[in-house]
Amino acid sequence: MPEHADAGRLSFVTLQQFLEQLPPLLKTLHDGGSGGRLLRWVEPSELEDPTPYLPEGEFLLTAGLPFLGDGGSPGNVDAYVRRLVEAKVAALGFGIRPYFDAVPDSLVAACRRHNLTLFEVPESLPFAAIGLQFSQLLETDNARVFRQLAETNRQLMRAVLSPKPEHELLAALVQRVPVWALLVGADGRVRARGTSAGGSSAVELSLLEPMLQRLLSGSGPRVEMDGFDQPGSALVVGHPLRSTRDANLGALVLGSDAPLTPAQNNVVQTAVGLLELLVRQRTSGSLAPSQLATAMLLHPESLATGSTRHVNGLKDLLAQSLSSTRSAPMRVVQGIKVEAPEWPAGDSPVRELLQWRRLFDTKLVEITDYGFAAVTRLKVDDALLAGVEKLGWRLVVGEPAELAGLPAAYQRASSLRSRVQRSGQSIRADEVSWSVAGLLGREAGTMLAERLLRPVLELEPERREALLTVLHGWLSENGSWDGSAKRLGLHRNSVRRQIGVLAEVLEMDLNQAQVRAELWFALQYVDAPA
Repeated sequence: MPEHADAGRLSFVTLQQFLEQLPPLLKTLHDGGSGGRLLRWVEPSELEDPTPYLPEGEFLLTAGLPFLGDGGSPGNVDAYVRRLVEAKVAALGFGIRPYFDAVPDSLVAACRRHNLTLFEVPESLPFAAIGLQFSQLLETDNARVFRQLAETNRQLMRAVLSPKPEHELLAALVQRVPVWALLVGADGRVRARGTSAGGSSAVELSLLEPMLQRLLSGSGPRVEMDGFDQPGSALVVGHPLRSTRDANLGALVLGSDAPLTPAQNNVVQTAVGLLELLVRQRTSGSLAPSQLATAMLLHPESLATGSTRHVNGLKDLLAQSLSSTRSAPMRVVQGIKVEAPEWPAGDSPVRELLQWRRLFDTKLVEITDYGFAAVTRLKVDDALLAGVEKLGWRLVVGEPAELAGLPAAYQRASSLRSRVQRSGQSIRADEVSWSVAGLLGREAGTMLAERLLRPVLELEPERREALLTVLHGWLSENGSWDGSAKRLGLHRNSVRRQIGVLAEVLEMDLNQAQVRAELWFALQYVDAPA
């Protein structure tokens, strides 16, 4: 069989390829443009209506028996051809003799009217010879397809072993199968793309959201299908990527203009299996975290005193654990059990750990007494935050940090945890005012004010406001009698007397710096004095 332009693609025999193998005896009476169509089989039939027995893509052969008598009327001939076109027959071959010496004009006219490819088969070319030639060609093509499948599988395996396996795997897939491809994570984000050889790119992610929602919320082996009115997207198929316990780890979405052949679908299924293994390995197990943990346990001082080569090695192990690059920023995330978490009853901590690894796309997760702590390269956007909160959790999302800064980032996140526990609201560290008042938060600050200033707050309004005003002015001037008198517009002796009254009412020694500091912070959560 001669080579053709699309030899790298996996396909069946086309009508044109088959005709090239036949003796040049067939006469084309009408070319319906079906030379590039896939040819399933060659089938002789003398039935008046053979279509119930014909699969799509048949090359039908007839000696003209259906057109004898009334069957040869223009109306019956037209109906015969129309049925063949509706059954998606690839071409019709009309054999000369024993019934006809030439192809009936009514048949030629009907084939032209309905655009069905029509050949005249001479008496010297038996139908059996045509069928035998096709079976031999099909056998040869099957051997070619098997060779292509073997080479394709080797290419896919090489992609898996590359530094960027998911990207390389999609590139190999779209090279062999006429599709565009999107690899989507469990969070709905695109992790890798592949553009078809024809240049068609994926549809907008927003259009795929209904399909992705079905894929990521369903269970068991399945596919989801859709279609869009744009090049390369007439048929869009989604394949879920699942863990061994049927948790959804992501999805592979493919788009094409036509259904794939069985050989092409075989390649797709291989790719789905390899991607599933890669995603499972990333979320469930890897050698990198254990190497990183061993190095840090045995040589904790290495971050400060280790050589550049050693530190870069640690950064590489950390990057592998986070599915990122060495230079990518990371952040500490702490999860707090504010409500009853909606994990399935009876689940072990292992499943919970795997869920957090999947959601935050990291292997570095610790189950703690308050919930969990994780190191992730994700920014933890509002969509991911909302998804976690629906499960009954609240997060402290740390600031971006480098390897050496992770302990300090963890401490800053930990300092915000009590605030989340009190307020029931998630917090982003980069949106917090890093002051005592900012870290206390409104709820804790109000509690502090009520505890420290209660004796004053319980006084009649006029007396209360006067004392709070003097206390605020005096503390603002760091206890300076002259400064606070000037600030308040009072005589310094009046300020002394009022501060003395406050000390008695509050039962505190206002000469102590700690007492003054606590009162100052408490005042921030009382309505500002006049």
